[in-house]
Amino acid sequence: MNAIQKIKGVADLFEPDSTAFTRLETVAREVFGRFGYAELRVPVLEKTELFARSIGEETDVVQKEMYTFPDRKGRLLTMRPEATAGIMRACIENKVFAEKPVVKLFSFGPMFRYERPQKGRMRQFHQLDAELLGPKEPEADAEVLLMLWTYLRELGLQKLCFELNSLGCARCRPGYRQALVDYFSGLAPAALCEDCRRRTNTNPLRVLDCKVPGCKAATAGAPLITDHLCPDCAAHFASLRAALDAQGVEYTLNPRLVRGLDYYVGTTFEITSSDIGSQTAVAGGGRYDGLVRDLGGPDVAGIGFAIGMERLAMLLPGVKPEAPDFFLALLDQGAAGAALALAQRLRGMGLRGDMDFTAGSPKSRLRAAGKSGARFCLLLGADELNRGTVQAKDLAGGGQTEVPLEDLTALAALFETPGSEA
Repeated sequence: MNAIQKIKGVADLFEPDSTAFTRLETVAREVFGRFGYAELRVPVLEKTELFARSIGEETDVVQKEMYTFPDRKGRLLTMRPEATAGIMRACIENKVFAEKPVVKLFSFGPMFRYERPQKGRMRQFHQLDAELLGPKEPEADAEVLLMLWTYLRELGLQKLCFELNSLGCARCRPGYRQALVDYFSGLAPAALCEDCRRRTNTNPLRVLDCKVPGCKAATAGAPLITDHLCPDCAAHFASLRAALDAQGVEYTLNPRLVRGLDYYVGTTFEITSSDIGSQTAVAGGGRYDGLVRDLGGPDVAGIGFAIGMERLAMLLPGVKPEAPDFFLALLDQGAAGAALALAQRLRGMGLRGDMDFTAGSPKSRLRAAGKSGARFCLLLGADELNRGTVQAKDLAGGGQTEVPLEDLTALAALFETPGSEA
């Protein structure tokens, strides 16, 4: 019988990949906690209507990429393609806004989009999301961006480009939309791909986000949103830039940055890297005032970001699994019970370690201990049990000593000085 293979576009994350993901999550919890954010876990499955209403019917995500299917009662369900809509639904349904004027949340988890798998882009991928709900002020935008910047810096990442733009609001967007339609109507039909020809009337801003080289060249001279901002949007964007400047955050203005989801308004941003091939975006987000209202909740402002964890993990410098403190080697099968008890005592002291379940020669056991990467190999057999001791071999320094099995102080002393001989 043939073995079952994994689905195309998904991945099994063994070490060191799983270790990298754990680091991303651990640092996020620590950094985001400093900014007052709490963790939220939302379902992977949602009603399809949630994403159609929030992301936009004309987006590629809704039209081409979502994993949607009817359940046994014929209800359309979708594996979430992004996290923000589900977080908003959870906040509305649980009446979070009635309890708190300012809501700060973050979330981890898998997302699903039917795309051509490539480096940094999978059909099941993972995102880290953060959302700030309530404040409309530019300082709120600045704090979100500073939190993202702090997080990436604490991961040890340096070679990143921070791109910033404003997409305007309901007052200034219509004028810009018409300017784009007028510009695109003057292009030769063959200048744009089939998708962009359709988008020129349904969602012209998305034409600026097309990655097809011909479309990028044809729209190089398109009108800029920053030339069409209303006074309030222009002032908001200027205040945000001043706040980032005051904190020493380096960024590049990119008036073509529109992002791929319809709910964005005002501030939008993206962090890119040239170290992961053609898929350069590592993180991105923006302001989505009106999204909560459109999903049936109160008129609450919001801003947030999402980080692609697969892409970010590619940039982490030298992530390795944490080495165990000890490897407990069994020299006689009759000592197995005592070895298990000793391992449990050591783990109860907060130490990390593994043990043999099958006895072997000292040479073979030391070889196994070396492969484990442990700092100490603890050898236990019939002779050691008769003496009430355990042999402790320093695998780095080469020293070896005998320690009483019942002397917790002596056992703990083995691990007190990193890198020392026993």
